[in-house]
Order: sequence, then structure tokens, then C-alpha cells
Amino acid sequence: MTLPFRPSAVLAASLFLVALPQPIRAQESVADAPAPLAGCSAPAGLGRFVNPLPRTARRLAAGLPVKIVAIGSSSTAGAGASSPAHSYPSRLAAELAAAFPHASISVLNQGVNGEVTRDMIARFDTAVIAENPDVVIWQVGTNSVLRDQPLQPAAALIHDGLARLKRAGADIILIDPQFAPKVLAKPDADGMVDLIALTAKKENVNLFRRFAVMRHWYQHERMPFERFLSPDELHLNDWSYGCLARLLAGDIAEAATRSTLTAGVHAPR
Repeated sequence: MTLPFRPSAVLAASLFLVALPQPIRAQESVADAPAPLAGCSAPAGLGRFVNPLPRTARRLAAGLPVKIVAIGSSSTAGAGASSPAHSYPSRLAAELAAAFPHASISVLNQGVNGEVTRDMIARFDTAVIAENPDVVIWQVGTNSVLRDQPLQPAAALIHDGLARLKRAGADIILIDPQFAPKVLAKPDADGMVDLIALTAKKENVNLFRRFAVMRHWYQHERMPFERFLSPDELHLNDWSYGCLARLLAGDIAEAATRSTLTAGVHAPR
């Protein structure tokens, strides 16, 4: 069964938060209203992070601003979107503003087109750690697959990158590759998805299973690729960026309020 994300279940948990103004910075996403997203869904089993988000939860409970840094390649930067406002970090800011209307949550987009894992890690000090983030969302793996880079060096690099992020004290979320024809055509596509899942488990960090969600759209919801991909058969479009942001916001909201919600109540998809 698939369930649409509805932020109402977490609104009550956020009422205790002190009202704070939304930050507006040129490089950060301004929280617009969530967009209508007909058909946006995912299996319930994909909708809960393994771990809570303790730093985020503490800051929300104290009425302090929460800063999210999203780092990755073109699908973080927003390639395929009609405008920067439709990238997933921009839509995530809007969804979290709706879920936590009394909180100050900013999302900084540090995606760069074409980067592989090593390139991203080389930017960690300036693009991520220098921002003192409360949450780091690291989208990784796609370009390594597209360039036929071997899997095992990628595993070591991701482990090293996670160690650096952990030392910064941020809550960490990994995002795996997209389910798209140009990715699927590569022999190591499934291997990279499995590698990232295993790494997340070993390192005890949360994983947003983008590949599985998009595969569900295609295989079970019978959506054609053109519904959720750009004509290049690789990058996402406005609808899929918005839907993934909505699903990710639901996961973040649940994990950040897990200790404050009453028993048996969760932020549904």
C-alpha cells in the first residue's frame, strides 16, 4: 500500500517550537508553498529512517534554527528542473516549512554538476563543514557508475567522507543513485546501490532510498520514465524533484520528532 506524505501528523509535535523568522540568504532556498504533486507516493516500508536525527531534534526542541546542507552532483544542483526553485533542496525547504511552520529551517544547495565522490569530498571543508550544518544530505554514486569507476575504491571513499562528516557533529543522510535508463545501462548500477546501503548500515547513518522509490514508480505505479525524468533519460524533472523532496521531508520530520511524538503516531507518507 502506498501512502501520500501528509505533514499534519507532525504539526502537533512542532507546536511547542518558538516562532522564528525564515532565513533568507542568496544561496539558500526560500521556503515557498509546497506544490501539488498528484500521484506522489512510495511504499510505506521505504518511509522511515533507521536512526533518529538527534541534533536536529535538540535544536527544534530549543527553538533554534536548523541548517541543512545538501551536497551532491547534478541531481542536487537541479539539472533537468525548470528553474533553481524546482531543485530538490528548494522543494525540501518548502516542505519542511509546511511541516514545521514555527521553526526556522534553511536548506543550502551545494550540488555541482558532474562531480564524483572524490570531488565532493574535496569540497567538504569549504562547502559543508564551514557552514556548521545540523544536517548533511549527501547524494552520491551516480557519476561513478556512469563513468564506470570501480566499486571498491568508491566504498572506501564514502567511508572516509562519512568519517569527516561525523567529526563535524551533523546528522547525516545519504541519497543513492536515481533509477533512470542511463544509470540502469551500466553494469555496476545495482552494485552501487547495494554498496551505499551496506555502507549506510555499517556507518549507522540514514539512507534515503531514491533508487527504490523511483523503481517503485516505474514497476508498480506503471509510470513511464518521461513522467519523472527529463528527456535525457538521466536527470529528474520538476515533478520528481518535488515528489522526492516531499518524501524526504516526511522522513526527516518523523526522525526529528520521533522522541516527541506520542506512541503509535508517526509522520505518514
